[in-house]
Amino acid sequence: MSNTDFSTSEETETLAKEVACMKALVTFMLKGMGQADAGKVIINMERYINQLTDQQQAEVFSGTIKQIKQAYRQ
Repeated sequence: MSNTDFSTSEETETLAKEVACMKALVTFMLKGMGQADAGKVIINMERYINQLTDQQQAEVFSGTIKQIKQAYRQ
């Protein structure tokens, strides 16, 4: 894996699609973990968000977690 290129496009649309892919990946990983462990991950992420000092970043993270939680529940 040390030779893998994880470069990201500078185009906004491509970057947005990559982020959407990562959200889906995280959701599927949480589903694969099982409900108890996935719940712990979400709780820890929410605690992390509450500790962020950058309010704009906290809002973005919070929105992302809400999207992942909604997809997880489906």
